[in-house]
Order: sequence, then C-alpha cells, then structure tokens
Amino acid sequence: MSHTKHKLSATARVEVRFNDCDPLGIVWHGNYIKFLEDGREAFSKKYGFDYFSFYNKGYAAPIVHVSCDYRKSLKYRDIALIEATFRKTDAAKIIFDYVIRKESDGEIVCKGNTVQVFVHKDTMELSLTVPDFIDEWKKEVGLL
Repeated sequence: MSHTKHKLSATARVEVRFNDCDPLGIVWHGNYIKFLEDGREAFSKKYGFDYFSFYNKGYAAPIVHVSCDYRKSLKYRDIALIEATFRKTDAAKIIFDYVIRKESDGEIVCKGNTVQVFVHKDTMELSLTVPDFIDEWKKEVGLL
C-alpha cells in the first residue's frame, strides 16, 4: 500500500472581469462557483485529468455537491488565485478542495469544495465503483 504524502493541486490565475461583478463593484457570490471550475480546469491540464476522455470511456462526472465559505470580497480587476486540491478517497467520487486568494496580498477570499460522482453516459446510472481508468490515473500520479 502506498503512503503518498504529497498532495495534487493546481492553481488557476483569473482576472476579475466587469461582468463578474454586481452593481456594488464586487464579485457576485454565484460567480465564485465559476472560479472553482477554473481551478478544476487548471488541475485537469496539469495532471491529465480530462473529463472529455471520461466521456469517451463511457462516463460523465456531474457535480452533486458544492460549497463555498466566503471570507472577503473580490473586486473588478483583482487577480484571483484559485488552488484546486484533489482529495484522495476510495469512494467512487471526485472531491476537490479549493482556496481562493487575492494575488495582491495573499488573503484568503473563499474556501470551498465540490463532489462529483461517476455516471454511465448513456443511461445516467450511478456507478458505485471507481472506473478502472481512474484507478490507472491514480497509479500514474502516485496516489495508489
């Protein structure tokens, strides 16, 4: 059994756009969910964790849970650093933990997490076991 101590994480750098903000000039709370997705995309590129390849192998991975704990606000043209960390689990789930920081001062703006499950793409039936290609990926990156 592997006792990997390292964590797998990637960071996306996003400049807050005008259309991310509400009339008060701060990022509307719902847009932080999009920032979490930016973090997952950065992770996908860094570690070859490609959702399109999941689909080609017969699976989709819909999000079934998302949480955000807001601490500070981002404003127009702030640079957000979104760190997405893969949480190791034996369950047939994909769990990411996130920390969003403001680049200018490193302050934590938001923490969150998402949970995804595996479904068979044609039937949308829930997979109760981890697909083989996920276990193969975990071996490649040192999680198994």
